[in-house]
Amino acid sequence: REDFNPIEIAKEYNEVADAMSILTEPFFFQGSLEYLKEISQFAKIPLLRKDFIIDIYQIAEAYNAGADFILLIAKALPQAKLKELYEFAKSIGLEVLFEIHDKEDLEKALFIGAEIIGFNHRDLKTFKMNMELSKELMPLLPENVIKVAESGINDFEMVKKLHNYGVDAFLVGEYFMRQENIKKAVLELKGI
Repeated sequence: REDFNPIEIAKEYNEVADAMSILTEPFFFQGSLEYLKEISQFAKIPLLRKDFIIDIYQIAEAYNAGADFILLIAKALPQAKLKELYEFAKSIGLEVLFEIHDKEDLEKALFIGAEIIGFNHRDLKTFKMNMELSKELMPLLPENVIKVAESGINDFEMVKKLHNYGVDAFLVGEYFMRQENIKKAVLELKGI
């Protein structure tokens, strides 16, 4: 996005979104923890620190920067480490979005007791999309788990389809960044 101004973009999201994902990973995604700190000063909605979280220090950073929840990628770490990070985050009052890509990831998430599970439709190695991932794994989830669809969501028809599978929430980033009017795009995906 040529006119990338994270603070101005966050102000638009703040008016119409139910939560906001803040990229803090600087090398691959040009994110910054400073963005999270600045946005937390005015945000009225929950903030997700979206990063490759691999240690407790990063979780403490997220908390101190004003995050309400963090992202843990099941594929990135062994189950024991994920459990340690999950339990630490919960102990300091942060929620955890547990990102999965396949059945093996889902088993890790369920073993740990994840309450919010995100189905990332984009394969981390090939970057190919599998929009049926939510449908395939949905029957394996307990009713009380919040189910989040991630990646590849770019129109209201897709939102309706995923909602019919049982998805509760949607994490949309790239699609919104390509839109001239972010507020309008969010409302359109919400069916408003």
